[in-house]
Formats: sequence, structure tokens, C-alpha cells
Amino acid sequence: MNMEVEWMKSVLLDEIPAPAPLGAVAGGHTTEILLNREAFEPIDLHFGALLERLNGQQNALLRFSGALVSRARRSGHSCLDLRRLADVGFAGEMLEGTVQEPCPALEGWETALKDCAVVGEPGEFKPLVLDGHGRLYLHRAWHDESQLAQAILARAGSSDAPVFDEELLQRGLRRYFPSENVDSPQALAAATAVRRRFTVIAGGPGTGKTRTVAMVLALLLEQAGTRPCRIALAAPTGKAAARLQESLARAHAELPFTDELKTRLPSEAGTVHRLLGIDPDSSRVRYDARNPLPVEAVVVDEASMVDLGMMARLFAAVPTSARLILLGDKDQLASVEAGSVLGDLCQAAAEAPGPFDRLGRAPLAECTVWLEKNYRFGPNHGLLALSRAVNAGQPDLALPLLAANSASALRGVALPVAARLKPALRQWVLDAFRPVVQANDPAAALQALAQARLLVALKQGPYGVEGVNALVEKILVEAGLVRAGERWYAGRPVMVTRNDYQLGLFNGDIGVILPAPDTGELCAWFPDPSGAGALRAIAPARLPEHQTVFAMTVHKSQGSEFDKVLFLLPDRLNPVLTRELIYTGITRARRQLELWFNEPILRAAIQRRAERTSGLRDALLAHAPV
Repeated sequence: MNMEVEWMKSVLLDEIPAPAPLGAVAGGHTTEILLNREAFEPIDLHFGALLERLNGQQNALLRFSGALVSRARRSGHSCLDLRRLADVGFAGEMLEGTVQEPCPALEGWETALKDCAVVGEPGEFKPLVLDGHGRLYLHRAWHDESQLAQAILARAGSSDAPVFDEELLQRGLRRYFPSENVDSPQALAAATAVRRRFTVIAGGPGTGKTRTVAMVLALLLEQAGTRPCRIALAAPTGKAAARLQESLARAHAELPFTDELKTRLPSEAGTVHRLLGIDPDSSRVRYDARNPLPVEAVVVDEASMVDLGMMARLFAAVPTSARLILLGDKDQLASVEAGSVLGDLCQAAAEAPGPFDRLGRAPLAECTVWLEKNYRFGPNHGLLALSRAVNAGQPDLALPLLAANSASALRGVALPVAARLKPALRQWVLDAFRPVVQANDPAAALQALAQARLLVALKQGPYGVEGVNALVEKILVEAGLVRAGERWYAGRPVMVTRNDYQLGLFNGDIGVILPAPDTGELCAWFPDPSGAGALRAIAPARLPEHQTVFAMTVHKSQGSEFDKVLFLLPDRLNPVLTRELIYTGITRARRQLELWFNEPILRAAIQRRAERTSGLRDALLAHAPV
């Protein structure tokens, strides 16, 4: 840990009051055990101490609970589920590696929290909300979740269907879908998106989500006739938005659309942040329930990456008269921030017990269409079989596929020790990145960069993104392709890690460093949001926070696909290693995948699920028939 972090830790810890006994509620345990400073980050302890001060009296149980809520939030949970911790091992559930120590009993824990001035019931404006089902929320998270659940149910169950011409819709479906596919899930998804105000199209890579949306857009424009139809396309990151834009452009060119219709199809996609007009310097949002978006339809791709707060804002901003269509893969990694909205939504849709709710409205299940047929790979393709084995949590099916090495599309490799990693990577790196650093123009460099990528699970360490990117640069230097000691060199790929609204660069945007043709000065070249292959040049000194991106984490790769992927797992277990991470990493490969791994690590990761605690699924099922 660097000195700056250590200094911050010491300052925050100095502000935290000395531990006070937990008392009878905690079974006589003390905060010296449960408030283990190695188990929490300074911000968690600081938040717990703040709650205790706001409460007006010493209350170590409140301080402990606040620290747990803060830690849960940082870990991506919408709330803290007291039921999972009460009377069980503190270390086993939340704080791996700490002293195994039981938490308070649930009834006593809840009763003690209800007596605190800073803990309220749903609907009360208190820093913490105890929902009556053992879930403890930060007020903002509870508000976002409850508002989102209400908005989803209102859209899914609305009896006020959008105006559409069923005969015109049927003609369009017959035109865009061959006769043998007119009843396919893709056709059903397209029809559902026209008939309803809310649609979820769920499926993995290669199941035709983007192609289906292209047909949805055409059907909506046909329904509008000569009247303009305002449709917004969005994705969570700039990279995902660019990929949506490119995929739709290809689909538009391939599908049997008239020339007149092609001129009307929306061609530009942006980030959800930009769509909502979020001010980066404040919490203000241009579009919300009081000032809804001026649209008739909104399509959001890669919805699994949209966190709870952003999804709540999106639903609030889309007018109730407009259609909202979410696309995504529920089995991918959830959002970096708190929540697992798409996963909760799909789970609720799958578990909805009947065709109508008590009010006679069509339920969430009627709004959700599952695309399962893979059009990219045949049923026996190695990549498809591996992804399904991982998704099912079955390492005994996945490992033989990697061991066979019978197909060029899939190759399993024993992970080299850290000291041998550079020579082991050398040939793959030269084959993949020589075209990037030797490209003469930015378009060619970016095109070459999009063909292959190294994926890793971690940020730090010899098998992390920082270490692997350093190894790649050393390999390129030793091959005479890059000059040693230069920060800026021709062919260096960079990924933006912080939004810059003035420059129009966003977290996840990828560019390449190359000289300008007129001046010869090095510039960072990025695809222009206007599309059509346009590029824009930015002086390297003006770039927001960024990093070299020969290698990238699996989290950052979401929304991207590459022809060739080398997926490098670490040499030891880590909490981030789950089946969702493995699945997301291997499904970034369109044609070829090499997976470097140690068998015990891969086996453990496939068997471990990434669970996000929330109350959204229960809220969505609360009004379903029993």
C-alpha cells in the first residue's frame, strides 16, 4: 500500500472514537473483535463513527452496522442483509480472512437499530433505512430501489398500451423475418417492443440482440409513417455506445430496409450519462420526472452494466408515453457501482408465477424475451460449449474442453510462473500488437487494436493489468518496435478512465497515439461520436486520466468483443474470481480464445457465484399472484 493511502488511513482512524462495548445485544463481544480495523477500509469506520455522532450517544452496534453498510455498498451491494450475518460467522460472510466471530442475533440487532435516531422505516428521511425484511440501506439506495421497482411495475403492468397498427406490424414481421422464423424469439422480441412500453431482450453474445433491435427500429418508424419518430440509443460507456452504433450500422446495411427507411433510422448512440444530461460537477440532471426526455423510444444496450442509481434516473426520465427497451446479458458481470438491476429483473421475470397479476395487468414476464439460439457458433463449437459449462457452474465440463485443444478456436494453457510470463507471452504479443504499433494511420491502428486483446482479472500484481501492460511494452521494446523510456510513442493504445465532458471523452473510450499527418506531432486519436469512421485528434497533455490498454481488466472489457483474446487468470484465489467474471472474459472472444490458468483456481472460480444483495427482486415479485 502506498504512503498516500497509509497517511489517509491514519488521519481517518485518528478521528474515530475509541471502541465501546457492544453489550448484551452482541452477546458480550467487543468492537476490538467485530470492528477489526484490518477488515474495514478507513471510509467504513469513518462512516460508522459519523452515524454514532449523529445519533447523539455512544452506540458501538450502530457504529459496527454503519461500517458494514458502507463496506457492502463499496462491494456493489444495494443493502446489508442482516439475516445473512445474524448468528453466523462474521468472517465467513462479509469479511474473509478476519477472526471468525458471531454477529448479534437478528431480533436483538433489529430492535437495537430501531431505537437509533439515525435509523428509520421505509418512507422516513433518515440516514439508514431498515426495511422490515432484515435489509439495512443507505437512504439513497433505498429510495432508488423503491422508486425503480415502482417504475418497472408501472410500465410492465400498464393497461395503457402504446398506439400501434397490428396489421402493419404483422406485415413488417413477415417482411423482416423469413417464414420459418416468424414465430422465433427474435420476432417475438421485436413484436413485444412495438406492442409494449417496456421490453427486456436478454441473451448472450451471438444471439442476435442488436439485429433484433435494428428491426425494432424499422418497425417503429413504419408505425410512425411520415411523422418524425424520436428514438434515443444509449449504452453505459462510450465504448459500448460506439459498438452499438457500429453493430446497428452493419445490421442496417444487411437487412432488407428501403433506402428511404435507412435515411430515417437513428445512427448515433451515446452514453446514458449524456442522454440524461448529468452535470459531472454536481448531482444535477437535466432530464428527470419533472423534465422528461423528448423521445418516443429509448434503447439501452449492455443494460447489465447500468447500476441501481443510474437505472432509477433513467426510468424517471423516460416519459410514461414512451417505449423503453433494455438489451443485455444477465449472466455477465454486474455494474461496477451498486446493484444488479438486469439480473434482478430477469430473475423476477423468470419466477413470476402466473400470466396476470391481481389487478389483471400483464406482468413483468410478458415484457421479457429470452434469446437463446446462438447464430455465431454451431451447437458443438468449443467457445459456446465452454461458456455454457462455465455459466452452469460445471468445471468438470469446462476443463476437458480446455484440455482437448482440438480446435483452433479454443486453447487452454498452463499458467506460467511470474518469472516466465514475459517469454511465454512474447509470440502472442508480437502477433497481436505489431500491426498496431507499425500502423501508418490512426484508423488502421484502431482497427488492428480492435482485433486482439489481453484480458486479466486483477488490477495489480504480476498477473494484473498494470504488470501485464508493462511486460507487453518490454516485449515490444526488445523487438525494436517501441523506443525504450518514452511515455508517448507511436502505436501506444490508451483507455480513458475518467469522464471529461468538455473533451467529450468518457470512461472506457479507447484511442491510439500516432503523429498528425500535417505536423508530425504525436496526438491521441479517438473515434468521433458522429460515426462514419471519423476520427478526432487530442493533444496527449490534454487527456484526462488514462492508462495503457494492450491488456485490460475483464470489467473494463464489457461492451467489447475481439477476434482473438488471451485471458490470463492469476496464480491464486481472489474474491473477484467468480463464474460471472470467467463467463464475461471468455465471451469477449469472437473467434479465438486462449485461457491461461491453474486448474484449482479456475475450478474454484467457476463454482463461485457473484452475489449482489438487494431487495429489487422481492419488490418486483411482491404484487405477483401467489
